[in-house]
Amino acid sequence: MTDLLMTGFPGFLGSALLPRLLARRPDSKAICLVQRHHLDTASERVRELAETAPLTFGRIELVEGDITEPGLGLSPEARASLDAVTEVWHLAAVYDLGVDHEVARAVNVAGTANVLDFCWSRPSPARLHHVSTCYVSGDHAGEFSEDTLDEGQSFRNHYESTKFTAELLVRQASTDGLPVTIYRPGIVVGDSATGETQKFDGPYYFARFLRRQGPVALVPRLSDPDRVRVYLVPRDFVVAAMDHLSQLEASVGRTYALADPQAPTAREIVDHFAHRLGRRVVWIPMLAGLTRAAMSAVPGAAWLLGLPAEAIDYFASRTTYSTTNTDRALADTDLACPPFPTYADRLIDYMLEHPDIPSKAMV
Repeated sequence: MTDLLMTGFPGFLGSALLPRLLARRPDSKAICLVQRHHLDTASERVRELAETAPLTFGRIELVEGDITEPGLGLSPEARASLDAVTEVWHLAAVYDLGVDHEVARAVNVAGTANVLDFCWSRPSPARLHHVSTCYVSGDHAGEFSEDTLDEGQSFRNHYESTKFTAELLVRQASTDGLPVTIYRPGIVVGDSATGETQKFDGPYYFARFLRRQGPVALVPRLSDPDRVRVYLVPRDFVVAAMDHLSQLEASVGRTYALADPQAPTAREIVDHFAHRLGRRVVWIPMLAGLTRAAMSAVPGAAWLLGLPAEAIDYFASRTTYSTTNTDRALADTDLACPPFPTYADRLIDYMLEHPDIPSKAMV
């Protein structure tokens, strides 16, 4: 029997992905590398999965460790429990757009390097599934291909730059012979059927921004809202696509952008959210750079608006994303990213019904 190792459990994607992976691997168990301060949450998630996905019962083992430490911070006993691991799913990362550089580098870059070392340390190099992000593109203007990475782009924050560096490491390992598949999700939002999420960030910031205003909501027009596309993608599509793609022999050495090929424009997102919240939108022309600088400089401005300065850039981005590899690989399946209008209301309804969910992802 072979095992799989997952980092990033019990995070937003890992919690939904793990039952799917185990369903396809009936003779395997999953070992989840979990930091000490997340062990209680992870244990509770394992119990929840045993109820909602009974096939996981007795097949998920939690091991204390830390990707930022050499050897993944494993004790000798824990290291021995990983002897049968032949497949690694690396989801752990810092996703906060405002993250400090040292923290981002420790988790996203050093953490990925340590995971790669583990993969190479197996008797036969372990199959690696690496979750990157579309936003390794940085500020690239125009279409960004799945088959490219370094286009001389600059980066808007340490999250983008460190995920870029991490993917460079993974691609080098692939060139050196490690069996690798890279997945680049766009901005992941809640489930398209239920709206369920573990965090309210990304486009939810703009929903909260609209909600804090009166019947007439003033929205900064940072760029042409009819040309800027925002690459939202619901979690259920991301995990279903990764699960399917991971089974394909042809996916080794490939990169897949998991995003909406018909991504909504900034105006479409704002209009859908505003309609559900009962707001009428008035667009106010503003320069993105000056708006961001003002929000960063004025104490409490981001808190009052419910909108972090870092989020501004993504509603003025000039980048579009090719999903050619993904579209081709999923062409003979019923898997496709749901159109934004079909699930937009569910995102807002879930947000309104769960006001206590935070905006920060698990770190």
